[in-house]
Amino acid sequence: MPDIMGKMDIAFPNLHIYLKDVPKSFSIFGFDIALYGVIIGLGFFLALLLISRMAKKTGQNPDDYWDIAVYIIVFSIIGARIYYVFFAWDYYKDNPISVLYIRNGGLAIYGGVIAGFLTAFIYTKVKKKNFLMMADTIMYGLLLGQLIGRWGNFTNREAFGEYTNGLLAMRLPVDAVRGGEITALMKEHMSAATNYIQVSPTFLYESLWNLCLLILLFIYCKHKKFNGEIVLLYLAGYGLGRSWIEGLRTDQLIMHTTGLPVSQMLAICLVIFGVLADVIVRIRIMGKEVSTWPEAAEAEKETSEIETSEKETSEKETKTE
Repeated sequence: MPDIMGKMDIAFPNLHIYLKDVPKSFSIFGFDIALYGVIIGLGFFLALLLISRMAKKTGQNPDDYWDIAVYIIVFSIIGARIYYVFFAWDYYKDNPISVLYIRNGGLAIYGGVIAGFLTAFIYTKVKKKNFLMMADTIMYGLLLGQLIGRWGNFTNREAFGEYTNGLLAMRLPVDAVRGGEITALMKEHMSAATNYIQVSPTFLYESLWNLCLLILLFIYCKHKKFNGEIVLLYLAGYGLGRSWIEGLRTDQLIMHTTGLPVSQMLAICLVIFGVLADVIVRIRIMGKEVSTWPEAAEAEKETSEIETSEKETSEKETKTE
């Protein structure tokens, strides 16, 4: 690996991968199009295809999901941007117009998920649909969209973590990243002859985590016990991965009052909520099943007695004849 990297190069030294001139955008008829937006758009499209397939597989009408898609996409992007700007206001307060420059990055997945849930809830209430059933189906597409969308962070050279020399360590030229995300530890491992930092590719960690979670939910699909369980498993599973991945990142959004990483704290809360809610609902379902056992046994006993009585009556009538 060279000591001096090109400004647009990206390398994974321990995998012996060196990518030259990885673009952030491309031009069509003189108009620059950010790869970040293209990748997110691709994620949305493939997510919709998967959601439609899952809807058909579970006996639902795929058209319902295409109808709701436009609303969810628009409001999820707005929610993701509002969430990010709110917790990074110090960065935007001196240049408020930059809030509109989403092509440069700055979308928080939690804000998008929250806005998406609210949009779906309102839509299902207005259209008189089953919110929990639709939400379960949407979760598969959400995970696919997330694992694809994270690669937008790759082309933007963002969402990376602290210095590492692990197998997946990534090198980025100093000039390609925001100065505030370069830590003292990264600088310690730089020499006078190098112009790059070596970091943890947390975008890649999260993408791989989401892929594994998606596969597990596919496997579990036929075994779910109630509508809404896939949502709870998503919240717990995604939160579990995000809680430790977020701890590695150098661009954390911080709670203004506590100084704690907001996404990490929220992730931990999601794990707790997801697990507890799933256990509570399962216990209630089991309780209802158990409570019907005596009634079923009594009904079976009464049916048996009636059949025996009718049989005895029939035998007596036969003898009389």
